[in-house]
Amino acid sequence: MKWIIAVIAALTAWRLSIAALLPVTQDEAYYFDWARHLAWGYFDHPPGVALLGVTTWLESGSAFAARLGGISAGLITLLVLARFYRRCGLSDARDVALALLLAGTTLIGLIGGVITTPDTALMLGWALALHESERALAGDRRRWLTAGAAIGLGLLGKYTMVLIGPVVLWAIVRSDWRALRTVWPYLGAVLALVVFAPNIIWNANHDWLTMRFQLGHGLSTDVGVVATLPPAAMALGERFASVTGYLATQLAFWGLIALALVVRLNSSFFDKSPQPPFFQRGEKEPPSGAKGTLEKPPFAKGRLGGFKRHAQPLLITATLFPLGFFAVIASFSAVEANWPAVYLLTAAPLLSAWLRNQRRWLIGAALANVLLVTLYAAHAATGALPLPDALNRILRETHGFAELAQIVSTLDAPVYADRYQTTALLRFYQPQQEISQWPELSRPSEYLRGEIAPRVEPATMQQPFWLVTRRMTPPALTGFGCTTARQIFDCATLPVQEATVAPCSQPLHIWQLYRYEPSAISVP
Repeated sequence: MKWIIAVIAALTAWRLSIAALLPVTQDEAYYFDWARHLAWGYFDHPPGVALLGVTTWLESGSAFAARLGGISAGLITLLVLARFYRRCGLSDARDVALALLLAGTTLIGLIGGVITTPDTALMLGWALALHESERALAGDRRRWLTAGAAIGLGLLGKYTMVLIGPVVLWAIVRSDWRALRTVWPYLGAVLALVVFAPNIIWNANHDWLTMRFQLGHGLSTDVGVVATLPPAAMALGERFASVTGYLATQLAFWGLIALALVVRLNSSFFDKSPQPPFFQRGEKEPPSGAKGTLEKPPFAKGRLGGFKRHAQPLLITATLFPLGFFAVIASFSAVEANWPAVYLLTAAPLLSAWLRNQRRWLIGAALANVLLVTLYAAHAATGALPLPDALNRILRETHGFAELAQIVSTLDAPVYADRYQTTALLRFYQPQQEISQWPELSRPSEYLRGEIAPRVEPATMQQPFWLVTRRMTPPALTGFGCTTARQIFDCATLPVQEATVAPCSQPLHIWQLYRYEPSAISVP
């Protein structure tokens, strides 16, 4: 038990320290802005991520305070997973601790453990649903009610939670098909809908805004507030390249753990010495003469590394189905790398049991992942490492915006930004200033609805305003002309400053502040 507590405590302590070090990211600032205006739905996502961000109320402009809700959800997820892994059959605390370490030290586990996103809420709902489903499959069929409630909570976090449905159904068919003759699974499904109902009602009252956006986003269609266009056709070669790239990205998310797996699997292939029993006490033993050897693949029927028989279909399907589902989507549409991330929660215990004799390799790789991500987070906070520009995404997303917000707070007219990300960061650091997004210059967002920020109505505006953008020339805005232009440079190792010439060779940002006046003639 001490190993389990040690891993959970270490992961949580690491997350807290990185949360205090790393400035707020663009999408985090957007979600934390939602938390100041709670509702049952938003343009981009259901309300779960906003609920996690309520800790932003503790201290304005503090990334650490704002992330406490997400880190707390991550801690609960680890505790639930520890209990779930043990009940599935990992009786050795060292196996459970290794599974938790693997789940928490993949690149997604490390980054997602600190940065608050809808996936944070999804992971918690998914873990709870797995835990309660295992209990129901073990014989307590009334637990399908609590499993349904967990699924509903997960749906309030992210719509990807719907993938748990086929996973659970297959697990019931394989492990307890007679449960389908009882009312409990169906009552659980009804309870999931009841918990999820507030977001359904909100969508119905808002022209199905979130669901239409997410459907278009998931299928790479062009979805704004109104229109939807069909996805573009992909050639056969493009389909193959898309699926291959998707799978390669999923492997890369394991970081150095993937390298350790390849090395150890390769050595095991050439190692013909007898292997230790793959079964755990309390499970049916292999046939006579087979004990002490591993003659069949570890995922052969009835031979899954000590896991209880009723839990095996749940573990395998919860791992393979999300991966396979998004592989199919990748064959005709763009897929973001984090979408199938829930599979990691069940892949980790499978690997822990399968490679329990390679603990040192796996632990070493996991700790190396932690070290690399720690260095990267420190770089994102300081810009100290000489990384190539292609690896500076987080640095670009976080650096200099607090200073830009301070400059913006001194402007003599209302302020708008062309992108929702810039709007969110300016509002995060200057929450008392009513900054909003100017319409029709970039992707629509929650800001255009006028619920969490003033809605911009260009046709009725009769006053000067400032526009914050990265465009090197003033955007043409009907009825307005740009009369003043100011240029703000952000360099990794220099203070943010206004200048006419860049003070460094490769600025992270070059922001333009354009002052517009009604019916004015723009400056050249």
